[in-house]
Amino acid sequence: MAGEGAGGRRRRGRVSLTERVYLALRDDLAIGTLQPTERLRAERLAQRYGVSRTPVREALARLQADGLIQRHTDGLYPYRLRLAELDELFELRTVLETRGFHRSPAHDLSAVRAELDRWRGYRATPPEPGPDLVAADERFHTELLLAAGNSALAEALTAVHLRVRPVRTTDVANAERIAVMTADHIAIAEHLLAGDPERALRTLTAHLDSSRAHVRVRAEQAIAFTKLGRAVRD
Repeated sequence: MAGEGAGGRRRRGRVSLTERVYLALRDDLAIGTLQPTERLRAERLAQRYGVSRTPVREALARLQADGLIQRHTDGLYPYRLRLAELDELFELRTVLETRGFHRSPAHDLSAVRAELDRWRGYRATPPEPGPDLVAADERFHTELLLAAGNSALAEALTAVHLRVRPVRTTDVANAERIAVMTADHIAIAEHLLAGDPERALRTLTAHLDSSRAHVRVRAEQAIAFTKLGRAVRD
């Protein structure tokens, strides 16, 4: 029995270690710490996270199943979205978020109020662009779905966020874009608290359409600049 207990502890520890590596690697992929063209070598990642190669390999397998990394002929690399996929993911995001409004006639207003207070604070003191701002934006939209009472929709939205996050994090928002995002979030929350979910939904839909168009344009510009960079040199 003692042997089983020790083995059980080892198994739980190994699973916990794999989970830690999985989350750390997922975050590094999402915020662009690991470059899209960087081959994901188990040995190098094991050194990076201070673990053996076994939990790294297990984490890589999970991330591949999640669609966040892909296998090329010479190994594993971060997954790079195509423009068409970017459009599809934003379309899915809109379906998930608007479904939350159609599903529930009323939201958990305490959660909505907490987000309203947070974004009013951002209006007073605008946050710096970068991964933390993207995470705050994702949290707002996820909290709206949770407030509508459907955790499954929120989990699906989180999966979409993880796929799109590398693109959004790389595209650093300017002060005007941050102000627009903040104003939209405040308006959506205020409409919900005022008992006007239809107006909140219209504002949310317009907000998502604007975000989709912005990211699409920025991605197209980045591709164009990359091609230009390949055509010239110092």
